[in-house]
Amino acid sequence: MPEGDTLFRTARTLDRALAGRVVTGFTAVFPALTRVDVDAPLVGRTVERVFARGKHLLMAFSGDLLLHTHLRMNGSWHVYQPGERWRAPHADMRIVLSTDAYEAVGFSIPVAEFLTPLELARHHQISALGPDLTDPAFDRDEVRRRLSAVGALPIEEALLNQRVLAGIGNELKSEVLFVARVHPFTPSDAIADVTFTKMMDAAQRLMRMNIIDATLSPTFGRRTTGSMDPRARVFVYGRSGKPCRRCGTPIAVRKSGADARLTYWCPGCQRE
Repeated sequence: MPEGDTLFRTARTLDRALAGRVVTGFTAVFPALTRVDVDAPLVGRTVERVFARGKHLLMAFSGDLLLHTHLRMNGSWHVYQPGERWRAPHADMRIVLSTDAYEAVGFSIPVAEFLTPLELARHHQISALGPDLTDPAFDRDEVRRRLSAVGALPIEEALLNQRVLAGIGNELKSEVLFVARVHPFTPSDAIADVTFTKMMDAAQRLMRMNIIDATLSPTFGRRTTGSMDPRARVFVYGRSGKPCRRCGTPIAVRKSGADARLTYWCPGCQRE
């Protein structure tokens, strides 16, 4: 699933291409979107901005209307010039939004809906999100409060809970815990203040690293080690059985949580 850094970069790219431009065409395969478009046409509205909240992407239009999409596992947004050949199959197209200079195409997007600002404020998922790691006003104290509320839940599961902290996915989870030297199955209520600070420092630094490296990420992949070598881009994720880059101990892996997601860690660096 795309993580917060990916959504931030996607929103930034769409905002740079679309903000301030008038919508000249709109097509969607979602009946709910087409019904709203008939009653309140999108064509003729101005794209005011595109922004992300956690793993949710929002396009704001003039006239108090927003398009909310969630990419889940396989969704993506592309930006093309008019007439440019798409780099994904037409069968995967879900939304096309056109302006005079660019068209934004949503592929394999499973969740899409129009919202008013009031509906956005009351949205059961978006309104419940924890502090967003990509937000310059990121509130660590609120994350600490929400983390305390989940009790003995393993920290690797708590970091994936978007109600605790918005933006971390499975890859960054394992990388953040490695950098902070936290065993992934430590109960959340056993995390000391100094350890919490190390985790938040690591999370913000790795998120910032992958937001800045926008030109590298599409081909290079998410990067956490700081190395420009594509063979050494991460510390532990996907490296089960391979030697730790710090101590040489073989990287361990375990399925965990309701979704049986894989967690990677170094038993040498991240002791129980």
